[in-house]
Amino acid sequence: MDVGMRKGVSAALGGYSSVPYENVRSSLKRVCVFCGAYSGARDIYKDATIELGKELVKRGCNLIYGGANVGLMGTISNVVHDGGQKVMGIIPKSLVTIVKKEGGTEPVGEVIEVEDMHQRKAEMERLADAFIALPGGFGTWEELLEQITWVQLGIHRKPVGVLNVNGYYDSLLAFLDGAVQEGFMAPSCRSIIVVAANAHDLMTMLEDRVAHRPRPAPINCASAVVCSENGRPGKRLQCPIRFSK
Repeated sequence: MDVGMRKGVSAALGGYSSVPYENVRSSLKRVCVFCGAYSGARDIYKDATIELGKELVKRGCNLIYGGANVGLMGTISNVVHDGGQKVMGIIPKSLVTIVKKEGGTEPVGEVIEVEDMHQRKAEMERLADAFIALPGGFGTWEELLEQITWVQLGIHRKPVGVLNVNGYYDSLLAFLDGAVQEGFMAPSCRSIIVVAANAHDLMTMLEDRVAHRPRPAPINCASAVVCSENGRPGKRLQCPIRFSK
């Protein structure tokens, strides 16, 4: 990136990027962000989304997202696009009409229309190097939990993070802790999720996960409970991928 373009991006981000881009390039080339089609009841959610978008631009990361120019999806896609990074939206054909009815405008960057939600998530997984969940509703939670499950089963080893804005995910994280306590989840699987309250720390932690990623492990059931086979006690199973907290 030449000096003129770098200054232009810096100006677009309010002077956010004062360090030469070559010095802050991330090991994560494409980050998939799951987030809501609404902006939330408080400005803090939109502000945190803008912060994450700026952090992606600062680190030279391209964005994979849900493909709609509404809510937090619209916010982050526009910030990353205006900052000079590539944006790719992936949206099921059935949602295109719904988004337009809800006031969504033409999305920025490239948009890929797929047949259904399953193909959407499969494409997101194929294209992204890491995943981040911002605050959102059922769709956001489902996307987040599916990627965590895929890591748990050894289907992929890409890091999965939660930007816990304003403590939004505290209840979910407490629920997962309860699952460990009650014997439905291995403690090592609980630590798959990377959690931070701000974008800078979260991105740094995700990059660290990539740098220290363990070798591939066999696909396995990753439960902490004692499984049974033909009515007889089985082995106590552990998460096939171990992470330190």
